[in-house]
Amino acid sequence: MDHAARHETILCTPETAALVRHRIGETQYREMPLGEPIEFRQSRLTTVSAGHVLGSAMLLAEQDEGSMLYTGDYRLGESYTAGQAELPHADVLVMECTFGDPFYRLPPRAETIAKFLDQVDQAFRIGATPIVHAYVLGKAQEVTKILTHHGIRVQQQQDVFAISQIYEACGCDLGAYELYDGRPKQRHVVVSPPRSQRGSDVHGVVLAQHFAMTGWGWNPQLAARYRCDHVVPLSDHADYGELLETIEQVAPQRIYCTHGPKRFVDDLRGRGHQAYWLG
Repeated sequence: MDHAARHETILCTPETAALVRHRIGETQYREMPLGEPIEFRQSRLTTVSAGHVLGSAMLLAEQDEGSMLYTGDYRLGESYTAGQAELPHADVLVMECTFGDPFYRLPPRAETIAKFLDQVDQAFRIGATPIVHAYVLGKAQEVTKILTHHGIRVQQQQDVFAISQIYEACGCDLGAYELYDGRPKQRHVVVSPPRSQRGSDVHGVVLAQHFAMTGWGWNPQLAARYRCDHVVPLSDHADYGELLETIEQVAPQRIYCTHGPKRFVDDLRGRGHQAYWLG
């Protein structure tokens, strides 16, 4: 959604349309529910779940000459709020490769969540308020649902709360959360934007423990930049192993990579794939 801009017509899922309206206002939307193909010019277009945030979709374009799958931002595996990505076969794959480095084989998500919940509990035990810093759209709602699913109540900063209300209107139940009013409640977690963004300061908290939620935190050399007590490697992007799994499942003849390290293309060529960097 941080890439959204005004266009003459926006083709997107209904959930994405609701979120984009919040960001940029009214424009012409052509809504494409997941799995319901439309004819557009000379192509048959189908949205399939991307597992990134609510409403995120890959686009499968099919013509008589062949097919292409454009991933956009995506992640494999289960999600509390974003659904699970689907990977249809396509002749050409255009994929993001944010974590296209073998270092970024992130730990199992269940393991990461269990460790995070334990750290939250430890903060409660010393009388601290856990403040979780996460992207306003997507990660903040995923973290909220993780917490409420495990019986932990949440207070949200205004920008996060506004997006969460759209999630709820789209049928995504986030559990027991409320707007933060400047007064922290006992055994509640406050969810706030990343510390580098406007609105991340949480006033009224006497003793806090700060958490950053990002896959980049898996790299200890990068973790210090987040200025938090804990950096949790919870990502909404495919890690290195999931990128390779994507290629195996889609089985494309050609691969075009973007938004990641260019050396990932060399890696794929070394594995026998016809891969190119899309500059």
